[in-house]
Amino acid sequence: MTLVVENLAGGYGKESILHEISFKVDDGELVALVGLNGSGKSTTINHIIGLLSPKKGSITLNGATLQSDSAAYKAQITYVPEQPILYEELTLREHIDVTITAYQLDEELAWQRAERLVKIFRLDNKLNWFPVHFSKGMRQKVMLVMAFITDTPLLIIDEPFIGLDVLAVQDVLQLIAERKAAGGSILLTTHVLDTLAGLADRFVYLKAGKVAATGSTNDFARLVPELHQKGVEYENTIL
Repeated sequence: MTLVVENLAGGYGKESILHEISFKVDDGELVALVGLNGSGKSTTINHIIGLLSPKKGSITLNGATLQSDSAAYKAQITYVPEQPILYEELTLREHIDVTITAYQLDEELAWQRAERLVKIFRLDNKLNWFPVHFSKGMRQKVMLVMAFITDTPLLIIDEPFIGLDVLAVQDVLQLIAERKAAGGSILLTTHVLDTLAGLADRFVYLKAGKVAATGSTNDFARLVPELHQKGVEYENTIL
């Protein structure tokens, strides 16, 4: 699996936010997309998942593009947004059923995964709950359960740790490690790069809509000293 973003320029309406961004995510690789608020992280993600159309450049996933084969392209992606999006009229159990149907998963195998995931996130006694009863952190866990049920080549997670308790953060890290070990590829934005120590293969640092630095996470302090220092000052929060 290879995601290739090449000379991507785009934004909202006439406003250009991204300026010829290029990077790639290879098979079995975790790439962390980092940058200050407004640097273009979420805008980049929105272009990759097809919510925005590039003004220039290209995005290719395993040879498919949104323009050439939209269905084949989108079928390869699972996306977890920063703000959980749930159907208020559906229970947790029904959200899982919808995910299984949407991704055309084997029902028995998918429910085996789901049962493990709801136990991991301590939601196994809440399968008949509606979203109105969930806290923000619980809603985020529901989104993660649905994401990790799937077996798409590329998993995109926007700020996965916001709103999660300490135990849930560790659970997510373990699931990410398992997905990588199985050959899955992950593109992740985060405010806490230190949390991904030992898991992220590379980082891409965006600044004012441009790639300002890229490299291994071990090189982050050297390549992005100003942001690393802010992370030290603000309780290891990188962004």
